[in-house]
Amino acid sequence: MSKRLGTLAPSATLAVDARAKALRAAGEDVVGFGAGEPDFPTPAHIVEAAVAACRDPANHRYTPAAGLPELRQAIASTTARGSGVTVEPSQVLVTNGGKHAIYNAFAALLDPGDEVLVPAPYWTTYPESAALAGGVPVVVPTEASAGFHVTVDALEAARTDATKMLVHVSPSNPTGAVLDEDETRAIGRWAAEHGIWVLCDEIYEHLVYGEHRFSSLPGVTPELGDRWVIVNGVAKTYAMTGWRVGWMVGPADVVGAASNLQSQATSNVANVSQRAALAALQGDLSAAMAMREVFDRRRRTIHRMLNECPGVTCAEPEGAFYAFPSVAGVLGRTIGGQRIESSADLAEVAIDTAKVAVVPGEAFGAPGYLRLSYALGDDDLVEGVSRLQKLLATAE
Repeated sequence: MSKRLGTLAPSATLAVDARAKALRAAGEDVVGFGAGEPDFPTPAHIVEAAVAACRDPANHRYTPAAGLPELRQAIASTTARGSGVTVEPSQVLVTNGGKHAIYNAFAALLDPGDEVLVPAPYWTTYPESAALAGGVPVVVPTEASAGFHVTVDALEAARTDATKMLVHVSPSNPTGAVLDEDETRAIGRWAAEHGIWVLCDEIYEHLVYGEHRFSSLPGVTPELGDRWVIVNGVAKTYAMTGWRVGWMVGPADVVGAASNLQSQATSNVANVSQRAALAALQGDLSAAMAMREVFDRRRRTIHRMLNECPGVTCAEPEGAFYAFPSVAGVLGRTIGGQRIESSADLAEVAIDTAKVAVVPGEAFGAPGYLRLSYALGDDDLVEGVSRLQKLLATAE
């Protein structure tokens, strides 16, 4: 086995979700907070577009490796509206989901030894994907007291002569943090000053709550020039995680290099999925806004209930659909005869004893925390957190 793959960690979030599904298949009543996917069906008009596409023989063939021309145009238009950045279709690559877009971007820009700044807590894929592409992930800590908002000072402290790229994600998975426009612009100007590329993950752009607003770093920092790549997709906004359509947008030469890679690695995304994504982007956001309203209600419920758990404190999520509570008050105690030394220990006890699946903070570079997705039914959410409350009440 190659050394690269021998050291590659599996996705912790998918592993937790897989275990929960396996227990359910075995007849266990498990509440799963692991998977980051909406519990809503894909809107009907998108499904109907896919059905029609299945019947069209043109979709039984290859498309260009970079994607359907009309979909690339639609993505360019969507990027202009949502991010405030004007791009041509030649600057768009349609990928097999957002993860694929992230890997393609790293592969196109990183050489061995190039350092990538990854603010923590981070989504599990960022450091693994950067390392797989030959980069060196450098974790940049953030403070819970500051809402896990990364600062220019923290980035500057981590910068070296080998720093090539910064991963910028807002709203954040796993913390739900949303950086405001001033914070975003300050980071963009810092990157511009030092000639650092920025990988901007904007997959949760439409899932922000209360007074918080999404700001695209390239959109508010024109002085960054062309040293940016945006990754996005239809998964979260349109409840299309299983359709596997994402994209990367950036300078034409970088996107062209990534397209060459994709032509050798996977070729085009499934045509029917591309047609479904086109229908999604050509429609309105009414379904997404209805989902956001439900997520907002669940956000407030899970925030309240987690703070009622003994030994748990949780900041209110600002975006995405994750709560990221601290379980520091539980560590060092005993539950059911097992001493809880880490959030990983607590996650094991939770699924074994309470039949509640959560992801430990170790997976996100943040020991002492748990990530709970609130993209599940209201009744399941209340039941799952109630089980955690009862479990933690037994801690000695």
